[in-house]
Amino acid sequence: MLWSFIVPAHNEEKLLPSTLESIHASAKAVGVSYEIIVADDDSTDGTAEVAEALGARVVHVDHRQIGKTRNSGAAEAKGELFVFVDADTIINPAVLRGVQINIQSGAVGGGAAVAVEGRLPLPARIITPIFTFCYRHAGLAAGCFVYCTREAFDAVGGFDEELFATEEVAFSQAMRREGRFVVLRESVLTSGRKLRTYSLWEMACMLATFGFRGMSAVKSRDKLGLWYDPRRDDA
Repeated sequence: MLWSFIVPAHNEEKLLPSTLESIHASAKAVGVSYEIIVADDDSTDGTAEVAEALGARVVHVDHRQIGKTRNSGAAEAKGELFVFVDADTIINPAVLRGVQINIQSGAVGGGAAVAVEGRLPLPARIITPIFTFCYRHAGLAAGCFVYCTREAFDAVGGFDEELFATEEVAFSQAMRREGRFVVLRESVLTSGRKLRTYSLWEMACMLATFGFRGMSAVKSRDKLGLWYDPRRDDA
């Protein structure tokens, strides 16, 4: 079985090398055949050059929408298993072994637990475990790491391209209707840069917008700076 690792990226030349190196090392440790596709979404830095230098195939798109960018990467993939990894996320062999076991036992897809790297402000240290617990309890994959069979991906039509955020929630729910969807206890390590960049007040305002506007709040990039604002702490 060929595994296709699909990495959406916008101006990720700083963090992308660690992500791609972790994919190479983990896939080789588990002993799977694989390819890496970087879906370069309108980057203005050296993202594409970094990706190619580290053995990835680059797909150039201009969406500025995470779900649609993932779908564009999947459209170019040759594998029977898709593993979506965000460009600021580090994976490990234990996670891939968990994926392998669950797919071989009939699961259609799933996610992983998530650890956040680096220094975090106190509110973030309090809120992050709550969100992690809620996602796990609801059987939802965090967007930074999602795996699924090609067959199941095609059956649900990929990620909802009407959504500019929370697309992983909709995708998880759709996949669970197709079959067993397993969120692993093993964890990936994702960047805490958003939690360092935005104040508690800014994040509270974004969440309040969701409460007032409902699903319409995630159907445009307006007021979704947490996902699309170029302001971020890459340290």
